[in-house]
Formats: sequence, C-alpha cells, structure tokens
Amino acid sequence: MLLQTPKSAAPFEPPPHAHGAAIEHAFEHISAADYALVNGPAAVAGEGGLYPASFTTELHSHERDQVLYSGSGILTVSSDQGSFLLPPERALWVPAGVRHSVTMIGPVLTRSVFIEPRFNVRSNRDCAVIVVSSLLHALLMAAHEMKDQASDLRKNMLMAMLMMEIRLADVEPLALAIPTTKLLAAKCSDYLVNPTPHEKIDDWCDDLGMSRRAFTRLFRRETGESFASWRQKACILTVLPRLTAGETVTAIAYSIGYSSTAAFTSMFRRIIGLTPRNYLERAGLAAPSLDFPEDRLAVA
Repeated sequence: MLLQTPKSAAPFEPPPHAHGAAIEHAFEHISAADYALVNGPAAVAGEGGLYPASFTTELHSHERDQVLYSGSGILTVSSDQGSFLLPPERALWVPAGVRHSVTMIGPVLTRSVFIEPRFNVRSNRDCAVIVVSSLLHALLMAAHEMKDQASDLRKNMLMAMLMMEIRLADVEPLALAIPTTKLLAAKCSDYLVNPTPHEKIDDWCDDLGMSRRAFTRLFRRETGESFASWRQKACILTVLPRLTAGETVTAIAYSIGYSSTAAFTSMFRRIIGLTPRNYLERAGLAAPSLDFPEDRLAVA
C-alpha cells in the first residue's frame, strides 16, 4: 500500500526517534513530501526482462508514469506522441495513459520503473528521451533487483534517489523519430540493424514502390527531417553502444562504411556536438582508442 503524500511542502522535521540523531539532522530541511518518500512504502516499482530480436509488444498504456530503459541493446518505441530510438545511454519518460508499443532491435535487456503520477516526478506530461547518467543507470538496475524485497529504509531511500535523478535528468534533443506508416517503419527498422551512410534515397523509393517526390514528402512529414539527415543521425546513434563498450572509433567507422576515422568523427561531432572522446568523457567513460589526435581531424 502506498503512502499518501502530505499536501504541504513546507519544511518538515522528522520525529526525534525516527532513525537516530544523524538521520534526523540529515532530513532537517527537506520537504514533507520528500521525507515521506524516504520513510514510507516505496512509490516505485521496478520491472524488466530479456527480449529476442524483433520482439514487439502490443499497443498498451500504464496507470503509472514509466521510465523505459534498455540496459543492453537498442529498442524503438512507437506512441501516440511520436516514435523514439533508445540506445543504452537513453531512457524514455512515458507519462501515465500514453499508449505505446516497443520493438527490440536485436536482443534487448529492459529495465523499467513505474511511478505514481501524484508524485509529479517530471512535470512534463509528454514523452521525452532522457539522458541516463552512470548513477541513474545503477539506480535503474538496482530498482529491478530490489523489486521483490520488503519495504525498508534502504529500499525507500534508493527509490527516493532514483526519482530525484529522473527528475533532474536532461532531455536528449537528438531523439530519432521512427515513421508511423508500416512499410516505411519496417524499412527504417531494417536499416537500424545494419546502418550505413551510403544508403541511397532512390533505392528506398524502388523498394517501397514510391516516387522520389512522394517518398521525400512522406519521410519528412513522419520524421520531421530529410532522409539524408535521418540516415546520418541513425548511423551515429545506433553505434553509441559499441563506442561506450570500448570498441575503437576506427573499427566502428570502417564497419558501417565510412572511408576514414576522420570522416566518421566529423559526422559524429556534427550530430552529437562532441567528438567521440569528448562524448565518452562526458559520460564518465574511458576515451576510445584513436589512430591520430582529434585536433587534426577536419571540421565538417
């Protein structure tokens, strides 16, 4: 049974006998709502599962707000509010009541948390791709591991910190839209399995039996960008898991069809706004191996 959050958000002083003098002092200046989260039954439920490639859930919604996270692998989400690509460094905030379905691009390990909307963890009631920091990743994984444990202070404190990190997580402006038209969406999903910067728009038109003019209009209407821009972004976003796993920039660049490390890095910087090295440093990971200093790379 969930604890009812106090209506007042005024500073709340816990009772002296709560958990000792040290805990009492630590909670001296937090709100009644936050104190209730820490000391009452957990308001967050952690779930997760391992799914095979191409597995797709039925269209559904939840009574609670959801944070959907791929602990391993890439997935796409189609919702009433748009479609999104989620590599492991990103999660999707799905407000309660929003219908959505999930498709796995390769095998995927999912981790989700479900939060009572009354806690208003994020004021935005629209779906949003959020950045998963190292701390948020650890908390999301821990929430699943603790889901069957009885409520206790440690679990409630972890859940309170999890909600705080979700509240503070940055929104990722580089979300990749997936079309809603079935044939075009299937074509895009196939591309995400084997991305390459050399795909030609005329080849897609032929495969879909569409004129170039009809294709470009449909693609821009359903994704909000040109085919060329979407293709470049898809190439970069789908290789992020390989980059963070420690694979070299050179290996990644050549495997997806770039002619050089410099060409890949220039495109990466154009899409992400950072070089691969800077991206990993921001994520708190070790820098990748490079064949030559990045300051010698051409700026696109």
